[in-house]
Amino acid sequence: MYVNVTSYINDKTNWKKELEIIRKILLKLPLNEEIKWGIPAYIYKGKNILGFAAFKNYSGIWFHNGVFLKDEKKLLINAQENKTRAMRQMRFYNLEEIQPKIIENYVLEAIANSEAGKEIKPKTNTKPLIVPEKLTLALSEDKELKEKFNNFTIAKRREFCEHISSAKKEATKQSRLDKIIPLILTGKGLHEKYKK
Repeated sequence: MYVNVTSYINDKTNWKKELEIIRKILLKLPLNEEIKWGIPAYIYKGKNILGFAAFKNYSGIWFHNGVFLKDEKKLLINAQENKTRAMRQMRFYNLEEIQPKIIENYVLEAIANSEAGKEIKPKTNTKPLIVPEKLTLALSEDKELKEKFNNFTIAKRREFCEHISSAKKEATKQSRLDKIIPLILTGKGLHEKYKK
């Protein structure tokens, strides 16, 4: 995990110069720089505006609510058609494609859109929470376990339930239940055991 944007850039040997130039442009603007989700993120008044990263074949910027940008230069793409609703990417395949003034204008427009409240909120999962029988029994027998389980967000509770339900054999379901009970009791989500 990167501690700051400098460490992120220094780790990217193939696109280091491009990332340094992009960062220099962004640091001149009224944005807060952070590392989020393991990559550089730029925030304005608590709202995620954009991020940048190096990929195998290109470096790029993505705007979290880029769908609202006018894109007069036709630089933005939807990297995942029919999946991504709001995010748009600007890709750079070489150093010459990075035009500071154009990038600055796009970022300033994104900030203005954020100020105007233009955003598409992520869809929430509306599937009902189906608690497997083994977990239901364990929760009914242990008041503390039930309380701790109910303190989790619906998404985290769903992860626990699906983890058990996805097992085909009853023995595997029981084994998974036995492994998640200590996580629930310590307030850790299913995947938090992998975090340092």
